[in-house]
Amino acid sequence: MKVLLIGVGGVGEAIAVIAQNRPWLEKMVLVDYNLERAREVRQKLGTPQKFPLEWGDARDESQLVALARKHNVDLIMNAVEPRYNMPIFNAAYQAGCTYMDMAMSLSSPHPTRPYQECGVKLGDAQFEQAGAWERKGLLALVGMGADPGLSDVFARYAEKHLFDTIDEIAIRDGGNLEVRGYEFAPTFSIWTTIEECLNPPIIWEAGRGWTTTEPFSDPETFEFPEGIGPVMCVNVEHEEVVLIPRWIKCRRVTFKYGLGEKFIGVLKTLHMLGLDRTTPVNVKGVQVAPRDVVAACLPDPAHLGHRMTGKTCMGTWVKGTKDGRPRQVFLYQVADNQTCMAKYGLQAVAWQTAVNPVIAMELLEAGVWRGAGVLGPEAFDPDPFIARMAAYDFPYGIREENQ
Repeated sequence: MKVLLIGVGGVGEAIAVIAQNRPWLEKMVLVDYNLERAREVRQKLGTPQKFPLEWGDARDESQLVALARKHNVDLIMNAVEPRYNMPIFNAAYQAGCTYMDMAMSLSSPHPTRPYQECGVKLGDAQFEQAGAWERKGLLALVGMGADPGLSDVFARYAEKHLFDTIDEIAIRDGGNLEVRGYEFAPTFSIWTTIEECLNPPIIWEAGRGWTTTEPFSDPETFEFPEGIGPVMCVNVEHEEVVLIPRWIKCRRVTFKYGLGEKFIGVLKTLHMLGLDRTTPVNVKGVQVAPRDVVAACLPDPAHLGHRMTGKTCMGTWVKGTKDGRPRQVFLYQVADNQTCMAKYGLQAVAWQTAVNPVIAMELLEAGVWRGAGVLGPEAFDPDPFIARMAAYDFPYGIREENQ
């Protein structure tokens, strides 16, 4: 497989590190707006000849098409913030390549009832083009990170093997990661953090479809495994709620994230001050988006691994019946930052996210996963993915929950 990797931040770097020695990878072109960053990543790789560098602008569809054709790539891997999804998505279509991302096209709230009704949902812009991708025989595999991604694979696995009927699929993400030396330092893109945490969260229910609620609503304490312990989780907008009901029969889908009171307080303050906005404002004659200023003032998550301690967990909590009896199961993956840094030189969140698209690349290259159109991870057989996790040193757990 020949891959055009667009974006070599923390997760992009991790994708390259994890994929570098896989026999199915012929070439992975490292494309970034910051060539110095791309060079920094390539210097860490044991087979740099596999990783040519290209300057690229994720907003420039025609340039991305030209790069894909120059390197004759099979797949375009989108590893940048989701605000750039559509030019990359469209470039893959124009170039005739398979497309993969880890977060879908952005939403916009309902203009008058944002906390009751959906406006434009996550992924709507991509799903609108599904027919064109199908007619062209091309595949766009969307939402293929950790969550969304592995969380969706777990949901499909639970439906296939663990349940006869499913009442609720509840994605839960939490951990006990800390960053030494900073009062506030997100472990992944603050731009994306603001986007998903301050938008109205989506809930799906059979008979009602997709509805919205207020940010940080319905707090619950969830007990995470492997020593993480109880974490307060709240409703957050996320792709699983959009993806899972399209392929899995269930009665309800939710997503909750363990943010913590301090983190929520910071986000609420940014919103109150208008610093979460993406529309540029005039600052002494210069047009600047407030959210970009916030991002520039915070440390780069790609370089925080040596300051981080603790673990992060994402998992899929499934409730339903098996053999006529109620059942609840939590399928999960835990990443320990100390282990990730020692083994791979990667911080835990980036590593946990990046393993999944790399496994998916292998499945696509082998023809095990195949299809056309715009498809989420749950559209595919989960068994080959689960079977390959051990070979990627990517353990998972299944915990029976108390009724």
